Amino acid sequence: MTTAVTTAMTTVIRVDRITKSFGGAAALTDVSVDFFPGEVHALMGMNGAGKSTLVQILSGALNPDSGTLEVGGLVQNQLNPRQARKVGISTVPQRRELVMSLTVAENIMLGQLPTSGAMVRWHSVRETAQEALRALGITIDADAIAGDLTVAEQTMVEVAREVRRGGKVLILDEPTACLGPEAAQQIRDLVLRLRDSGVAILFISHHISEVLHLADRITVLRDGRVTWAGLATETDEKGLVRDMVGRDVVSRRPVRPARSNEVGLSVRGLCDGRFLDCFDIDVRRGEIVAVLGPAGDAQSRLFDLLSGRRRFDGGQVSVAGKKLKNGKITDSLASGLRCVTGDRRRLGLIPGLTIDENVMLAQDRLDKRRIHRWSLLTRRAKPLRERYRVVSLAENPPVEQLSGGNQQKVLLAKWLGTAPSAVLLEDPTNGVDVSAMAEIHSLVDRLAGEGVAVLLASSSAEEVMRLADRVVVVRDGRRIAEYQVDRITRDELIATTLGGAL
Repeated sequence: MTTAVTTAMTTVIRVDRITKSFGGAAALTDVSVDFFPGEVHALMGMNGAGKSTLVQILSGALNPDSGTLEVGGLVQNQLNPRQARKVGISTVPQRRELVMSLTVAENIMLGQLPTSGAMVRWHSVRETAQEALRALGITIDADAIAGDLTVAEQTMVEVAREVRRGGKVLILDEPTACLGPEAAQQIRDLVLRLRDSGVAILFISHHISEVLHLADRITVLRDGRVTWAGLATETDEKGLVRDMVGRDVVSRRPVRPARSNEVGLSVRGLCDGRFLDCFDIDVRRGEIVAVLGPAGDAQSRLFDLLSGRRRFDGGQVSVAGKKLKNGKITDSLASGLRCVTGDRRRLGLIPGLTIDENVMLAQDRLDKRRIHRWSLLTRRAKPLRERYRVVSLAENPPVEQLSGGNQQKVLLAKWLGTAPSAVLLEDPTNGVDVSAMAEIHSLVDRLAGEGVAVLLASSSAEEVMRLADRVVVVRDGRRIAEYQVDRITRDELIATTLGGAL
């Protein structure tokens, strides 16, 4: 049901005193916020602060318990996803929603294919899609297969699809997560072009520096309440952290014990015929070495090869002096090598299983006796839950009910609780808030302090500068530079990654 409302301000969406609870637990309490056309409005808060609940209400997936949602001057009492699209609210979620086997044009026009009788006018499909891309300054071929695109390009295609469908309010959920500096900048440039075209953008990100650079207005949530709202020029990084967490969060680089001269992980001449070309790297025990490069370069493929998920064409991998068999996950595990994937939802965790079950999956795989008694499983998992500070409302819920930061800590507990000798860490703080990030950094520091060799792949230069002792820069599958982190600045590191000269 829709009723007319007279407003003094030109808002495209007005959220007025929205409240939403689940089972007696308040997810949102008296939340009010306005969104204006031609403006980037950032929504910030820790995992579990209420951001996802607000987005679901805006997109029609949930209805509030009380309060009103006004769109274009009309109060929407019972908004559903179809109605949300009809009034111009579109969402580009963090997980891509393209059909990867179809072309870009087919994805953009999906559900709206032009026909002539019973026949699809494929020439018109391609022309319309290409024009939708061109209108947003996106230089992607409409005939390209979606699965062949980079993550940044896939995001751009989703944005083009939603804008073409009439999106006046675009919700972007962490669109730059796991992207390297160059790809992230492409997305930010697209956001600014959308803003300048009059689209209202709700931008969600855990990168505070990115928000301060990009947003016109910011709303901060903590425990389901608005703790600060205003223009981006009226706050700073320290203030936003305090508003999100309720206190100052300090993440300092600690003084770790002296590193051993013993090599914990050695890679020699590794190549796979496509992404890597004669790649060498050594990581000593107690050392953190980062691999940094443009998004979609060699880092993920390197981790696949080292962990045994993929076979390599040439080269040798050794852990603590023991040579690993090519493409054998069991051999990698037996050597003490652990791989913490950057894709926790698809590869790292089983969402429907509980915290304890997920934590003990790796233990179960490594323990020949197996675990069949639930009481034993809980008894063995509880110390790991406590050590890695996994926080949940229920005692032992399915991991799908946890915030992103706590899911990540479950993944770390799963693999780092198995006495590793070498660890591969891929984007360990992807999609987590500043408080969880500081905790995870401390866990990684402690891991290195215990003598574990850590190889880190991160899309964040800031994270590399915070954690690593050394950084190896890769481009086109080759290592092009290596630095001691204390002898290079963040800007110099980014310039080298993007191909600039120092």
